[in-house]
Amino acid sequence: MRIAYLTSQYPATSHTFIRREISAMRQLGCQIDTFSVRAPAHAELRTDEDVREAQATYTLLARPWRDYLLAHVQELVRQPARYLRTLVVAARHRPPGLRGSLLSVAYFGECILLAREMKRRGIGHLHNHFANAGAAVGLLASIHAEIGWSFTIHGISEFDYPAGLLLPEKISAAKFVACVSYFGRAQAARVVGPEMWPRLKVVRCGLELERLPHVASVETGEVRLIVVGRLSAEKGVAGLLEALSLMRSDSAPRLAVVGDGSLRAELARQAEALGISERVDFLGALSEADTLSEIARSDVLVLPSFMEGLPMVLMEALALRVPVVASRVAGIPELVEEGKTGFLFSPSNWQELATTLDRLVVDRALRRRLGDAGPARIAEEFDIRLSAAKLRDLFRQAEESEATPEELPS
Repeated sequence: MRIAYLTSQYPATSHTFIRREISAMRQLGCQIDTFSVRAPAHAELRTDEDVREAQATYTLLARPWRDYLLAHVQELVRQPARYLRTLVVAARHRPPGLRGSLLSVAYFGECILLAREMKRRGIGHLHNHFANAGAAVGLLASIHAEIGWSFTIHGISEFDYPAGLLLPEKISAAKFVACVSYFGRAQAARVVGPEMWPRLKVVRCGLELERLPHVASVETGEVRLIVVGRLSAEKGVAGLLEALSLMRSDSAPRLAVVGDGSLRAELARQAEALGISERVDFLGALSEADTLSEIARSDVLVLPSFMEGLPMVLMEALALRVPVVASRVAGIPELVEEGKTGFLFSPSNWQELATTLDRLVVDRALRRRLGDAGPARIAEEFDIRLSAAKLRDLFRQAEESEATPEELPS
């Protein structure tokens, strides 16, 4: 079966796990075509692999208006009933209000072009990552093309408004829903009836373990912490800075902040106000390779988030033998084994985080023991080849199913 992958943007610097998944699926013999709603900025194409994937991806918003006009005229003339049915579903599958109405028109416009292109290529199944606007386009396109559809749920934001409002309908229409964590599956099960639960499958995101860098550790006498992520409120970096200021004076680790975002200047001012700016290095957004190298040469990775799915950066740190300290939220406890590969702390309890970091900073043997346990934990459950094999089987089951894509409830 030929499979289409659709995301709001592909490739994307923050979503390299999608590229890894597609690559692993192709290595298993799956034929996958990539589609994107919008094109990535040139600055996001940091590697030759990114450039190749971008060039091979059919980007909806990059198509000329003539393609849209031709697609809509042809589909209306050839299949008027199906065209109008898709339009009705698009008008219904939206949040309330004028903005929701306007967006539904845009999604309908995109879905007809996408459906036409998928039919031209002989695609039999469409898969989305994230239950967002891209998934709305994918759902509508699958209905119009009369092919199977599925999607992957990643994090808490997909249960927030407006995505969460439409999530039950998306689950009802999907052949299966891949959830990256049991926590995510539980949240999805919360919004639908028990009859829908069997289609909720746990499929981990994973790493290409053989492509991880090998960086020799260098003893400098100074313990180095690292935090990686978007500099926005939900990532909790402001709390990490507070925790750093609460640590014992004999600890005094250095902190590398990898990532960029709207709060960067504010966080720099906070570090200055707390008197720790000389120990905090804001490195900005780095390439995937450079980020992995920075993690590998660190002593502890810290993730102080208020909300998460199942963070790839934690997997990367563990695979690189770097112990982690993370907030006890969402799917993180499914990955980080307390006292074995790292430590968990109560989200927003910065004194608890400071105490935990104090313990790790002064105990090199503890850091080494936790780090040494990391690679085995990742290999047993978070190898991308395991995830790809499970997805391949789910796509095969969807192909074998005689059921047509389900209509959204009236």
